Amino acid sequence: MAPRANWKGFLRLSLVTCPVALYPATSESEKISFNQLNRQTGHRIKYLKVDADTGDEVPNEDIVKGYQLEKDQFIEVTKEELEEIALESTRTIEIDEFVDRSDIDPRYLIRPYYIRPDGKVGHDAFAVIRETIREMDKVAIGRVVLTNREHIIALEPMDKGLVGTLLRYPYEVRGEQEYFDEIQDVKVTKDMLDLAKHIVNQKVGRFEPEKFEDHFETALIDLINKKRAGKPITPKSQPAATNVVDLMEALRRSVGREAAPEKAAKPAKKAKKASAGQKEMLMPIEGKKPAKEAAAKKPAAKPQRKSA
Repeated sequence: MAPRANWKGFLRLSLVTCPVALYPATSESEKISFNQLNRQTGHRIKYLKVDADTGDEVPNEDIVKGYQLEKDQFIEVTKEELEEIALESTRTIEIDEFVDRSDIDPRYLIRPYYIRPDGKVGHDAFAVIRETIREMDKVAIGRVVLTNREHIIALEPMDKGLVGTLLRYPYEVRGEQEYFDEIQDVKVTKDMLDLAKHIVNQKVGRFEPEKFEDHFETALIDLINKKRAGKPITPKSQPAATNVVDLMEALRRSVGREAAPEKAAKPAKKAKKASAGQKEMLMPIEGKKPAKEAAAKKPAAKPQRKSA
């Protein structure tokens, strides 16, 4: 069952309109999370909203928004005043233009959402908009209001739906000059470049997200399992920092280092599928579904994560 929609409204291309719902395409809920505790009592820490001067707790109905002009001087803005300046994009994603995907600087990307028709009507209009974007091989640019802010959104077809990626405004992206100006101009020789290219060619592959493992998350799960089992926690030794003196020698050694694992790894290809099942052997955290039960409800293509 799909999660609750973050936004519902209309998608419009000129006079073609359809009702749509927007859902988060990513989730952080699967990651290990911690609560803050009082070391003395073991009780959870609770946060209160208090008056900065009196220290008294303030009920939610008495809390309003204010813009700071200068120290201790604010302009109060009410909910009603904010609603009066509500933009059309509060309820409608209006497609303003179409651009090439390569035109969008990666620094402007924020987060993706899934967009689908809302309800049983409007599927025809949604399909027309989706297939037009697909056939034109373009990205549709529109505007949408989320959490009381208007965002630019880039729309692309994915399967039967659309993926909408929120984009930053220019004032939110820092210029690179102040960070890069002090980088020294270095002449890279052809020999160095050839060796570096050889290393890269040994590592060339396809981007397959299921191959990647969150090593820190795995280490957290192992830590929690050990503490729950009463096992001792031994700190791992940190790698020592090395100073590269001879860059050419480092490149040559790197070429040999990358070539050796490649030869050793070839016979072990078939063992890759079996490793996925090993993740289920870990103890499940109380309150979370065991890995086998979760696997039965999730599509087989989605990689399972370890649970503590």
